[in-house]
Amino acid sequence: MASNLTILFVSLLVLTTAIRIWLGRRHVSYIQSHRNQVPPAFSTSISLDAHKKAADYSSAKTRTALLETAVQALLLAALTIGGGLQLIDDIWRDVLPQHDILRGALVILSALLVSSLIDLPFDYYRTFVVDQHFGFNKMTPSMYFLDMIKHSIVGFLLGAPLLFAALWLMQGAGDYWWLYLWIVWSAFNLLMLAIYPTFIAPLFNKFSPLADESLKSRIEALLTKCGFKSQGLFVMDGSTRSSHGNAYFTGFGASKRVVFFDTLLERLDTDEIEAVLAHELGHFKHKHVIKRIALMFLVSFVGLAVLGWLAQQEWFYAGLGVTQTSDYMALLLFLLVSPVFLFLLRPLLAGYSRKNEFEADAYAAKNADARYLVEALVKLYRDNASTLTPDPLHSAFYDSHPPASIRIAKLAAFTAR
Repeated sequence: MASNLTILFVSLLVLTTAIRIWLGRRHVSYIQSHRNQVPPAFSTSISLDAHKKAADYSSAKTRTALLETAVQALLLAALTIGGGLQLIDDIWRDVLPQHDILRGALVILSALLVSSLIDLPFDYYRTFVVDQHFGFNKMTPSMYFLDMIKHSIVGFLLGAPLLFAALWLMQGAGDYWWLYLWIVWSAFNLLMLAIYPTFIAPLFNKFSPLADESLKSRIEALLTKCGFKSQGLFVMDGSTRSSHGNAYFTGFGASKRVVFFDTLLERLDTDEIEAVLAHELGHFKHKHVIKRIALMFLVSFVGLAVLGWLAQQEWFYAGLGVTQTSDYMALLLFLLVSPVFLFLLRPLLAGYSRKNEFEADAYAAKNADARYLVEALVKLYRDNASTLTPDPLHSAFYDSHPPASIRIAKLAAFTAR
């Protein structure tokens, strides 16, 4: 069984890496082949220079991702069948031979640290080379590393208790530890949804109440019309880090709030902002957030049940390069290798997300003017340098939002009606 798992894992790792690289190269080729002509639906609203900029920006990001994909695959192979995880485990066994839970937490944190250090140069390059070159980055290196340190501290303070709880349950809660862990995990995620807007997000950005009274009145009227109650309307200082614009809902239950990037408010007029908000309200009205939470709980339930079985199989460890079985190693192996086994399901998840976006657009068209949503989207496509011509197959795997041309065409049909 162990050798069969090794063969299956290596085969899938090679296959999925090859597919990801092929999709990326196909995406770049498709974008560049359409670089010199603006799609007819956008010919009057987006200039050829802006279209070329979007094509080059998307291509540059994808080329960076191609190299990152190859490096991540090599790292995963080195950690598993290459014996890297077992080496980390051996080191900590020498340091802490008697403390299983603490040793397990340190082994997992060490492996995650190695992975983060490998990813760091790519993230830095995207920020200070790619985004900088195309005029989007507003961060300084000191701000970048300060953010990284704050993210690490917050992640540790929130994640460490959950990790220790998981290892404690795995060690002492009997055969159904995975069910108890699922309950803890679900409660933790609900707690994070509730406290994120008020306690966590302000650690990284400033949130100010919306000051424009005219816009505030329009938005509050729309919220009342759609039956949405929020804790408030806030403006986030997104411009301190990037010139990209966005708007979103955050929070859960009584902590829900509406957040606008300051960059978004600078680019869109009142009618367009109202239409964008109506789209976001469509997600609320169709219960997309609740459905995604329910899906996450279902997937985690199945995943932890599978892990509960795999943790008892010696071939699971041996087939992935680990010679000494342990609860923490089962958890770490599962976290690292499961994305390889699930990669081919990505089009299903992306397709479901795009379906939600179409539903939210339809809701916006009924409760605001679809023409203004089209105008807002066109501005965002242009100002964010989003490609108008993604490769359809690449989009099916990676894009949570519909391609621009298809989305605009559907909204134009609502306008015509």
